[in-house]
Parts: sequence; structure tokens; C-alpha cells
Amino acid sequence: MRAFSRWCALLVLLPGSLAAQEAYKVEELKQAPPSSISPEIAPALIARGYRIVDGQGKPFADLWLRKSIPATSKPSGAKGVIQFPFLAESELLGALQLHGEAHDYRDQAIAKGLYTLRYGHQPVNGDHLGVSPFGDYVLLLPGAKDKSLAALPRNQLETQSAETAGSSHPAVLFMLAVPATVAGTSPSMIHDAEKNVWRVVVPLNLKVPGESRSMVYPISIVVVGTSEAA
Repeated sequence: MRAFSRWCALLVLLPGSLAAQEAYKVEELKQAPPSSISPEIAPALIARGYRIVDGQGKPFADLWLRKSIPATSKPSGAKGVIQFPFLAESELLGALQLHGEAHDYRDQAIAKGLYTLRYGHQPVNGDHLGVSPFGDYVLLLPGAKDKSLAALPRNQLETQSAETAGSSHPAVLFMLAVPATVAGTSPSMIHDAEKNVWRVVVPLNLKVPGESRSMVYPISIVVVGTSEAA
């Protein structure tokens, strides 16, 4: 899809006029995913999730991760601009519920509601030169339309994600490796004051080929802030 080659490099869940410098926090959510999630996807999600709250203590977004995420290999570092080469494109990572309208890097409105989260790569073309040193993203798809655990064809992945933003540009969350200075795999928030962004750190449960037990691997996702190219 040619429209996808022009999608913005970073979606930022920026609620209204809420300033990014406010202290965001993440806490355990003892609540199952909404009943509106697909009957096939719901059992694959961990029953308890995480809630991100803003500086005023108001719920911003709820996140539920997949119980077991297939990995193509054991994590062993980045491969070029891809930090998570062990994840297959369009693999389901979890689900996200927004408590209010959000806006992306292009000021596209992301409505309050439930979305599935799937892994994807930034297209390699001239439209994205200098936008980001990395190419890992989480695409948001409408929860009411994403009904299967199976990986989606690229065209379907891009089209459904674009529906989230109501435009020709898929809605994406920038995904980054967790800094070595962040200890452990417990959920936490990282504030990058220089870039003025907030990242949520969460543990993925990976099913690695040849391993009998799941491997816990932390990743971080930008949830508030803008691309430096914005």
C-alpha cells in the first residue's frame, strides 16, 4: 500500500493539552481485558494488565499483554536498525484501551476505545530518512475488527491500522530497547527529559524455539511525546 510508505514515524498518545512533563506512572491492573475483545484473542491475554495514569492520577491507558509470544529465535541483540529481530511482523503483542482521545505525531485523532497491538517495521524508503535511528513499532488496530491470533498479511495490517487514525497513515507506537540503567523486568515509566517523551517498560513473555519455559524480555513503548522530526 503506497499510503503506508508515508506514515508518520511515531504515534504519541498525547491526551488533549496534557503536558508531557507531568509525572506518568504505571501500576498493576487487577482487571481482565474488556469483553468486547475477540473471543479468540481474549484467552491469549494475561488476565491482569497495567494501567498508565497521568500526573493528575487519572487513568490514561490500560494495557494487557499476550501470555506467550512466539519468537523466531532467542534474543541476541539488534540486527541493523531492527532491535527486535526475533519478533515476526504483525505478531500480536497485546491490547490497549484508551480512556480518552489521543493524538499522534501528525495530530491524527485516536479515539477513546480498545485496540490490539501488533509488531511491525518502519518501511525502508526515502520518506523516513533521518526520522528515527530504529525501525521497530507497535501498530494499533481497532479491537472490534482484529479478531484472530494469526499474523496478518502486510496489506491488511496497514489498512486496519490506518482505520484507527481515520486516515491513510497507520497508527503506530515507537518501540525501543530498555536501557541498561533500568534494572529488572518490572513495569515502570522512563522519562527522557531531553526528548521530552515518556516510555512504559513492560515484560514480554517469549516462547523461544527449543526452550521449555517462556523467556521474560522487557521492551519499552513511547506513550507520550513527539518525534524529534515533528
